[in-house]
Amino acid sequence: MDRMTALIVFRTVVSVGSFSGAAKQLGLSPAAVSKNIGELETHLRARLLNRTTRRLSLTEAGAQYYERVSHILDDLDEADGSVGDLQQQPAGQLRVSAPITLTLLTISPALPQFLARHPGISLDLHLDDRRVDLIRDGYDCALRGSDKLEDSRLVARRLMVLKHVLCAAPSYFERCGMPKDPSELVDHSCVQFTLSDHSAVWAFRKDGRTVTVPVNSRYKVSSSLAVRDALLAGFGLSLIPELYVRSQLAEGALVPALTEWESDETTIYAVYPSRHFLPAKMKVFLEFLAAELGDDTHTAPRQPVIDA
Repeated sequence: MDRMTALIVFRTVVSVGSFSGAAKQLGLSPAAVSKNIGELETHLRARLLNRTTRRLSLTEAGAQYYERVSHILDDLDEADGSVGDLQQQPAGQLRVSAPITLTLLTISPALPQFLARHPGISLDLHLDDRRVDLIRDGYDCALRGSDKLEDSRLVARRLMVLKHVLCAAPSYFERCGMPKDPSELVDHSCVQFTLSDHSAVWAFRKDGRTVTVPVNSRYKVSSSLAVRDALLAGFGLSLIPELYVRSQLAEGALVPALTEWESDETTIYAVYPSRHFLPAKMKVFLEFLAAELGDDTHTAPRQPVIDA
């Protein structure tokens, strides 16, 4: 017995008042309707309906059961409708994990406007440069910077590319000299961002030549803002996303080096568990991320938004 089908048949028989009427409404044969009612009564070990050739009537047990079953089926219909609403209308809690510095410098100022535009959405934003397990920890989406995404369980949407710049304070270069070639960096005081995919080795390219520099510095830190502070203090030099030091470079507080060389890049992705039955809240949030992070002020040159 398909119990759900039997319950629906039972309620329909009672509400319509006949087996034939219920069969017509449900698109079943009268025999199938009779079979479902019989199996339900056998399962319950109770007679639900009194049947005569002219009419049907509920037994006392049937009347109680009908009232309870009707409430349950109504609740299920309401639950199905609420899920449908979430799929169609942006609503519900959105749990997002994102890197601290990138978020503060890009999407954070625009998030209040996003929430004002979608009053049905509540946002739980977790800022952490370390990676979370989306599925285990229950996140809807995460922003990740990576040279290569390896978790095949996730869908990745590319949003932007962060260009990196090698730079330091003028006082550092006055004290230690300006490097002319990447190979000279082994003699410099380097600051490492430990969560980067290329923390231990920096790569530089020019005219078909690639130079890799192993980095093992006195100061290793898991915050890009702390790297920037060390640079501004004249402690050393570092390879850092140009976006994070753009204003300091413009003001002259930091000075770029090896500008004729191309250096590492970090691709920023929005990752989420599945593209199937994507709820409306995720659709509008992905559109928001694409609009904010795809802007030319954040990436040079602009990168197309694609599904990976």
